[in-house]
Amino acid sequence: MCADGIPRRIGAGNEVKAGVWYDVRAQANYDSKSNKTKFQIEVKVSGEMQFGKPTSMVFDGPALKREAGMWVIGSGYPGGFPNSLSVLDGAIDEVRISGEALPRVAGQNPLFTDAFTADPAALVVGNTVYVYVGHDKASVGGWFNMPEWLCYSSTDMKNWTAHGSVLAPKDFANANSNAAWAGQVVEKNGKYYFYVTLDPKEGHFITVAVGDSPTGPFKEALPGKPLVTDTMTTDSSRANSDIDPTVLIDDDGTPWLAWGNGDCYMVKLKQNMVETDEPITKVPYRNYSEGPWLFKRGNLYYNIYAADAPGVQPEQIGYSTAEKITGPWTYRGLLTGPAKHGFTIHPAVIEFKNKWYF
Repeated sequence: MCADGIPRRIGAGNEVKAGVWYDVRAQANYDSKSNKTKFQIEVKVSGEMQFGKPTSMVFDGPALKREAGMWVIGSGYPGGFPNSLSVLDGAIDEVRISGEALPRVAGQNPLFTDAFTADPAALVVGNTVYVYVGHDKASVGGWFNMPEWLCYSSTDMKNWTAHGSVLAPKDFANANSNAAWAGQVVEKNGKYYFYVTLDPKEGHFITVAVGDSPTGPFKEALPGKPLVTDTMTTDSSRANSDIDPTVLIDDDGTPWLAWGNGDCYMVKLKQNMVETDEPITKVPYRNYSEGPWLFKRGNLYYNIYAADAPGVQPEQIGYSTAEKITGPWTYRGLLTGPAKHGFTIHPAVIEFKNKWYF
């Protein structure tokens, strides 16, 4: 399966003899300047010194679309999914496959490759974008192991600087040390407030740390006094409802906190940013699952969130809009399909230098 989505097949030769072993050599060379790949294949009788004249083809884009290390090898007609090496009638022995990754281009996805990261939360400060992510150190096939939050910054959305660990669950009272779930950082009056989801011995809670710069250091604002606990949302359809905080500071300076798994909740915060100011309300967003992200564009409020669309198991991104932060909210549909590698998905949206980024 080639990168352009078209499966291609090339024959190693037309004449073969029964009971004879053949050596087959294939290679694909990608030229980034022309964005073309030349694929060629050669064949010879095992034991002979020279390969015969190669058969080749040229096509647009890189050779493989995905899963370069995953091959189906055996007998039968080649299916090509994801990549296959087959003989119609015979056997295959001594297979060697090697290659190298394409050179990275500044700004390409994934943005960060020095660590496994999740739940991006972006913050614009002047001429710089800061992105905060959970760091997953899980072993292969293991469950999430999230010991810290990392921070990256960029002034052009292409070249990124890694600032390393800026906060960890161990910095909070009563929190498990491997549960750096989704968070968000916002700025108010020169202070930076880092809202996070944490695990105690049972359930979840949402709390906040504060720092004097986008990269910290951050310190828990009210140690042992979280903003939200499971006891405050006992009407939720899911037990682990208190996760994924998002904060919007409205044009009049009023801060709002939204969060939730299975159900979305919202509450106004006090001006100190570390205490709630009103009773918690449940907002009935259509297809809502988790991972909300509040923002405002013009006079319209947006909530973009992970959605459980009927008939689709992995989460997708849906969104709703409202003319007032308190609603009513109107469902606007889906923005994306499921993630390629995973069953959850978590968005962030910012405006930076007159462009919008998702």
